[in-house]
Amino acid sequence: MSPRHIVERVEEIGGKPFIWAVQICIFAFSVIASFLLRFDLNLPPKEMAHLIYGLSIWVVVKIIVFRIARLDRGWWRFLSLSDLPRLAIGNLLGSVIGTRIILWLAPIGFPRSVFILDLLICSLLTVGVRLAAKIFFEAPKFRTSAHKKCTLVYGAGSAGVSLLSEIRHNAGLPYRVIGFIDDDPKLLGLVIHGAKVRGNGDKLAAVVAKHKVDIVLIAIPSASGQQMTQILRRCHEGGVSYKTVPGLGEIIEGNGLAKQVRDVAVEDLLGRSPAQLDEEEIAAKLAEKVIVVTGAGGSIGSELCRQIARFRPEAIVGYEIAENALFQLEQEMRSHFPKVRFYPEIGSVQNSQRLAEVMEHHHPSILFHAAAYKHVPMMEAHMFEALENNVFGTYTTAVTAREHGIEDFVMISTDKAVRPTSIMGVSKRLAELVVNSLQNGGTRFVSVRFGNVLGSNGSVIPLFKKQIAAGGPVTVTHPEMQRYFMTIPEASQLVLQASTMGQGGEIFVLDMGEPVKIVDLARNLILLSGLRPDEDIRIEFTGIRPGEKLYEELNTFDEFSIPTRHEKIKMFTGSSLACSEMKLPIEILQQICAARDVAQLILRLKGMVPEYNPSSHVLQRALDEKALRVGKKGLALAVGAQ
Repeated sequence: MSPRHIVERVEEIGGKPFIWAVQICIFAFSVIASFLLRFDLNLPPKEMAHLIYGLSIWVVVKIIVFRIARLDRGWWRFLSLSDLPRLAIGNLLGSVIGTRIILWLAPIGFPRSVFILDLLICSLLTVGVRLAAKIFFEAPKFRTSAHKKCTLVYGAGSAGVSLLSEIRHNAGLPYRVIGFIDDDPKLLGLVIHGAKVRGNGDKLAAVVAKHKVDIVLIAIPSASGQQMTQILRRCHEGGVSYKTVPGLGEIIEGNGLAKQVRDVAVEDLLGRSPAQLDEEEIAAKLAEKVIVVTGAGGSIGSELCRQIARFRPEAIVGYEIAENALFQLEQEMRSHFPKVRFYPEIGSVQNSQRLAEVMEHHHPSILFHAAAYKHVPMMEAHMFEALENNVFGTYTTAVTAREHGIEDFVMISTDKAVRPTSIMGVSKRLAELVVNSLQNGGTRFVSVRFGNVLGSNGSVIPLFKKQIAAGGPVTVTHPEMQRYFMTIPEASQLVLQASTMGQGGEIFVLDMGEPVKIVDLARNLILLSGLRPDEDIRIEFTGIRPGEKLYEELNTFDEFSIPTRHEKIKMFTGSSLACSEMKLPIEILQQICAARDVAQLILRLKGMVPEYNPSSHVLQRALDEKALRVGKKGLALAVGAQ
C-alpha cells in the first residue's frame, strides 16, 4: 500500500483525531521555534518557565479557537483561497487571546517578540501543511496520468475551471488536461490552476496537432446554437473527438460536473435556454389529482406523463390505442415513479362509450389531449381518417370530458394549424375551434400550440440518423425549408405551465425561438456523427412534399398576441364560435366523410376555415375523383340507353 493510500485510510478511519494531533504538534512547534529564534537557538535556563507557560496556554487556546472556527476538519485535499482568511483570523484570535492570558498569568519578563514570531510561524505552518497535503494528494494523479487521454478544455470560464478541478480530484476519469482553449483574447497565455490557455478557437487545430490531443471537452453550458456549431466545425477540422458538459439544470440534478460529460446532442446546437417554471403553481394544479393523458404512448403524451409524475398527482391514466407503446410506458412509469399510480387504458378517442367508461372508473379532474395523427404527407393521403381522429375524436373526447365534470381540458395543437396548407393542419385548426366552442363556464377548455419537437415519432431527426447510419444520402425537401423546434421535455413543461393560465377558451402559443433551416439541422447531425457534410455524407434535395410549406407561422390574421406572466408563453385571442354554431357544421362534415366525397370535403373545410389553402395533391385527388364519378355516370347512362 502506497503512503498516499495509507494517509487516505487514516483520514477515513480516524480523520478528526489525526488532524487534531497534527495541529497540536504545529501549535507546540511554533512556540518552541519562536523561543529558539528569539534567543538565536540557545535558550537560557531562566526562560524555561516562560516556554512552559507559552506552550500550555497557547496550545490550549488555539485548540479551542480552531475547534470553534471549524478549522480542524476537511482540509486534507480541499484547500482553497476562501480558507486562507479563516486561517488568518483563527491564528490571530488564538495568538491575541493566548497573549492576554500569558501576560496575566506568566512570570514577569516574558519576551514580547515571541508573540509576533509565534503568530507568523503558526500561520505559515497551518497553511503550509494544508498546502502540502493538497499537493501530496494531487501529485500522484499527474504522475500516473500518462495512459489517460490528452485533453483540452474548450472554455476557461467557471464551468471549465470546475471541470479541470474535478478531473484532477477524480482518478477514475480518463482525462489528462493539458490546457484550455478560449475565445476571450484577455485570457490568452494565462495559466489557470496550472493549465495554460493555449489559444482561441481558430488555433484549435494547431494546438491539437502540436500536443497530440485526443479529445476536447466543451465547457460552455451557455453557448448558443451558432457557437456550438462553430466549435464542432473546429473540432472536425482538427480531427479530434469532443464531448460537452451540461447546463446548470442538469448539473444541479446530477452529482458533479465531470461525471456528466456526455456526447454533444442536437439539442445543444439549438442553444435554447431551459424553461423556468413556476413549480409551486403547477404543483397546486396537479398535486393529488387524477389526470388523464390521451395519446399517452406518443412522444408528447409520454413526456407529459413523466413531467406530471414529478408533481405527485393522485394517479395518472394513460389512454392510448397502441398497446405496445402503452405497455412500454407502463413499465417505465412503474420503474421511475413507483410512488405514482399509473393506470394504462386501451381505447380510441373516437369511442365515446370507452371514454365514458374510463372517466366513470377513475373520476379524473384534468385531461391533457395529446392524441392526434400528425404526419403531414401521410394525412394528405388519408384525409378522412385525419378528420375522424383529429376533429371528431377531439370533439368526442371534449364532450365526454365535459359531461363527466372534468375541471380542465388541455389540447395539444400545432403551428401547422395557422393558415394551414395541409389536411393535418386544417384538422388541428378545426380541433382548436371545436374545443374553444365548448367553453360555457363549466370545464375550462384551452389549447396549447407549438412547433416541431426534436426526436418525436415521425420527426426528421430519427430519419436523418437512420440515413447517416446507412451512409447517406440525407434527404431534405428544400434548401429553404424552415421549422420551429423545441425539445420534448421543454414543450411538455411549458404545456403544464400554460395549463395553469387563462379562464377558458384561450389558445396559448409557446415561444419557439428562431426558426431553424432543415438543411442546417441535417449538416449539424452529420457533424455530430463525426462525419463531414457533402463529403462523407451527401445531402440530397427531394422537393416539397404534399401539404408542406416552406415556413411555419404562429398566428392567423385575426389573432392578436397577448403576453402572459411567463416569458415563453403567449396567449392569442381571435374569432371563435359557440357550441351551437359548431354542432351543425361538425355533423355535416361527418356526413361528408362517411360519403368519402373529397370535393365536398374541401369545400366544407374552406367554409369552416377560410384561410385553409389546399395542397395541389388534394386538389388533384378531388379532380380525379370527380372525373371518375362523371365517367361512371356517363357509362351508366350509355348502358341504360342501349
